[in-house]
Amino acid sequence: MTPVLDEAPARLPARGVSARFRHLLAAEWIKFWSLRSTYWVLGGGALTVIGINVNSAVSNADRLARQTLRLSERPVFPDRPGFLFDPLTTAFVDPAWQLFMIIAATVGAIAVFGEYSSGLIRTTFAAVPDRQAVIAAKVTVVSVVMLALGVIVAGSSFGVTQMLLRDHGGLSLGDPGTLRAVAAAALLAPLCALVGMAVGAAVRHAAGSVVTVIALLLLVPALFRGERFRWVKEVGNAMPLSAWERLVTNPARADDLGKYPLTVTEAWIVYGAWVTAAVAVAVLVVRRRDV
Repeated sequence: MTPVLDEAPARLPARGVSARFRHLLAAEWIKFWSLRSTYWVLGGGALTVIGINVNSAVSNADRLARQTLRLSERPVFPDRPGFLFDPLTTAFVDPAWQLFMIIAATVGAIAVFGEYSSGLIRTTFAAVPDRQAVIAAKVTVVSVVMLALGVIVAGSSFGVTQMLLRDHGGLSLGDPGTLRAVAAAALLAPLCALVGMAVGAAVRHAAGSVVTVIALLLLVPALFRGERFRWVKEVGNAMPLSAWERLVTNPARADDLGKYPLTVTEAWIVYGAWVTAAVAVAVLVVRRRDV
């Protein structure tokens, strides 16, 4: 005879296991590196930027070696008669770093609009309803990766170019303004990547996001370079490109900055303001708009 139980076994309450932030970081890290194109874009972009700067150093070293003028001092300071060449400029050639800005911004945009295009964002938000935490994880992963890339590219560009120019006034990190220039170049990568993330979250379209970040980071500053009206120059000064150019300028050339120049402090403020605004826009747009 089967015994009858007086009481049914108590059921344990179902517990939902919430994802911790480290889990979100791991997931975003996997998604970031899941595309093979990520390796090619970051690796190829870094080598291209370094290559342009190194080629500039080689060309300048060859030109200076052929000059018959003998310089008794390093030709760095414009108030000296021997000033012919600024080695710091060679490590931060404008076209190379503008290309780097586009690459970094595009990678940041892909990290967001790629999920919207594939529909993966629905799965992500279904698993983790806290959209703010998801964006925070994306921002962290993209910032860390792009900062590491920026350090590698900026450090390599500066080190190799100054080594090639060691006989023509090559600089070291101990010289005035050089450490600041390397730091500003390294931080330019995560800054542009975060701007790209904000644009990607707002536009949610591949071509539209890329065109928008190029216009925002490169075309708009080009439109506001005039010095006839102060407000035009001030608008241009508020752009990341203008802040970067100020921070990588040799302190000895501070007198050649033209009218209404940025100060070093103002340039760092521009960096911080763009980073803050980009993160705020990305979080706000993702929280308010439907997937």
